[in-house]
Amino acid sequence: MTPEVIKSIAAGMTIVLGGMFPAVAIGKLAAKAMESIGRNPESASKIQTPMILAVAFCEAIAIYSLVMALIIKFV
Repeated sequence: MTPEVIKSIAAGMTIVLGGMFPAVAIGKLAAKAMESIGRNPESASKIQTPMILAVAFCEAIAIYSLVMALIIKFV
């Protein structure tokens, strides 16, 4: 294996793992939030803001992994 192949595999694994786990986390988070809103519809406004913040933090992890994959690939 050449160093370029190893760098490509490492970059690919970084974006795969960095995209997969935040996606699972967002899915679970949204499912639980919808379940909570379904049980108590009056609490929708109280649940919505923390849910959006948590989704943003999960997305930040995916963006960090994308940046790391680009750094691995091109540096």
